Amino acid sequence: MKIKVSRWGLLVLFFALIGRPTGAEGIEEGKQGQGGYQVGDAVSNFRLKNTDGNMVSLSDFAGSKGVIVVFTSNHCPFAKAYEDRIIALNTKFAGQGYPVIAINPSDPGTHQDDTFEKMKERSAAKHYGYPYLVDDTQQVARKFGAGRTPQAFVLQKNGAQFSVRYMGMIDDNPQDAAGVTKLYVDEAVTNLAGGKPVVTTVTKPVGCAIKWKNQ
Repeated sequence: MKIKVSRWGLLVLFFALIGRPTGAEGIEEGKQGQGGYQVGDAVSNFRLKNTDGNMVSLSDFAGSKGVIVVFTSNHCPFAKAYEDRIIALNTKFAGQGYPVIAINPSDPGTHQDDTFEKMKERSAAKHYGYPYLVDDTQQVARKFGAGRTPQAFVLQKNGAQFSVRYMGMIDDNPQDAAGVTKLYVDEAVTNLAGGKPVVTTVTKPVGCAIKWKNQ
């Protein structure tokens, strides 16, 4: 019996067999971070600095129906591959009450491309149109249980609280936007905006491993 293995599967197998090269990213399928939010959990308010120098809190979005939180970074090739797709999500859903909040938890001591100055440059160059926040203590990423960049969390506002309705991949093809067959975040927000339940609530994120400080 022949077993078909995708190119992505071969890449994951390759890294699993040889281990992670010195200084290289964790380019592999990852589990949700341990001890973080689960689907249905209420999310605590957070307050982080935006690339425009202002502080942004989750509570600032009290007038929204929800938010799309994406943990991302400047340096990660997977984050770069998803950059235009994240911009497109904000363009599509901000007007429907589900704007994007991008958060960079990457340690600039490990990757100089993730300094606050580089974040400001990237946000301006790409005209993000949504907050790009620096999680310099990494505490917000830890609370969410984020382990990869990019990694998405769709939050829905219920009363005064935001609750997790989806967590994981943005879609099912990190390599090729044209080859996407499952639009996980898009489908989740579309369902919520239409008063329907989210069908796929959890997927395993694929991307660069977040390098935790002091470890």
